[in-house]
Amino acid sequence: MTDVLGWRKKFGVIIPSTNTIVEPDFYRMTVPGVTPHISRIHIRDQNLSSDEAFENLLQQIRVEIEYAVQRVMTAEPDYMVMGMSAETFWDGVEGNRKFTKMISDWAGGLKVATGAEACERALKLFGAKKIGVVTPYQPIGDKNVVRFFNDIGFEVTAIKGFRCPTAIAIANVSQDELRNALIEVNKDADALVQVGTNLSMVGLADEAERWLGKPVIAINAATWWMAMRDNGIEEKVYGAGRLLREH
Repeated sequence: MTDVLGWRKKFGVIIPSTNTIVEPDFYRMTVPGVTPHISRIHIRDQNLSSDEAFENLLQQIRVEIEYAVQRVMTAEPDYMVMGMSAETFWDGVEGNRKFTKMISDWAGGLKVATGAEACERALKLFGAKKIGVVTPYQPIGDKNVVRFFNDIGFEVTAIKGFRCPTAIAIANVSQDELRNALIEVNKDADALVQVGTNLSMVGLADEAERWLGKPVIAINAATWWMAMRDNGIEEKVYGAGRLLREH
């Protein structure tokens, strides 16, 4: 028997319990026959006001994430999608590969889309070398993002971290603030990248590509693009940037 709504693919999606952006973003980018199924990592202390607090949040994720994977596996998904990004950049490319393997092992060998790898694929597709990056993170988070991009051969020419004080506060960053951040990091860059899945950037990135004249990669759009293309879903999606519209 085939799932009535997810008759092409069912994606298991892992997000922090504080995240309010990934779920509606994925719904707006989905196509007939493909369904996202959300499992939330319980975040008990959402303080992000310092490097120490930021690392504490990651420790909570590391404790809870296996349970989130186990829960979503009861829906029998075909593929796993990480709707969280900080952990996928941590410790550079080696850390990303270890994290991906860990999730895949817990999910019975299913393939996994992570934001870090999705951005890597997108940047290579566009032929970018120098990038500007926008994040919601504290300096320790930005440091790991830069390390990942350096590991895979990209030069980060500028980075803007919003240093959001709590996990919930990330979703409160306004479109004006994000637009100004894109302009700020647009120095000598071939492409711009936004990380932090609880920042609302999918629609803005699509618009920004027109007035900046270069790729602007929103991490939720890139991750969804990776998941769809990995599974042979080739439909174009409009309003979410060049990746989903042209590739």
